[in-house]
Amino acid sequence: MMIRPALQEDRSAVWSIIGPVIQAGETYTLAPGMNETEALAYWFGSDKETFVAEIEGVVLGTYFMRPNQAGGGSHVCNCGYMTSALATGRGIGRAMCEHSLGHATSRGYRAMQFNFVVSTNERAVRLWQALGFEIVGRLPGAFDHPSLGYVDALVLFQTLA
Repeated sequence: MMIRPALQEDRSAVWSIIGPVIQAGETYTLAPGMNETEALAYWFGSDKETFVAEIEGVVLGTYFMRPNQAGGGSHVCNCGYMTSALATGRGIGRAMCEHSLGHATSRGYRAMQFNFVVSTNERAVRLWQALGFEIVGRLPGAFDHPSLGYVDALVLFQTLA
């Protein structure tokens, strides 16, 4: 597996991953009706570094990294990760998070924070905890899940070496 900065020519592959996740509306606070142009503008925003994970030239995951806040909070980064349905159980999410932790450290970030992890996204919560993140906050009923109704969102945090 190779994780590398996303290129302009990766946009179609990235859309094929993020489009279904956004449209499902189960794990991200992005509007499920977001079109391709809007979604790619968000994912490749000028405030982000965007990466892709590929195996044998096929993009199976993508993530972005950005400062979590401006000014006095800019030493903490935030990331968003999405994987292709074809990648489920193949370690793509783990590899991207491990890559992001190393990249964040190399960029001088002192911590990584996930602001809004939907509590019903149990695979992700278990993975983030296995990689050293702690749940530092719970936002009761903060996410309106399309089939489960109002569920909690979690704030996860990890100090970087």
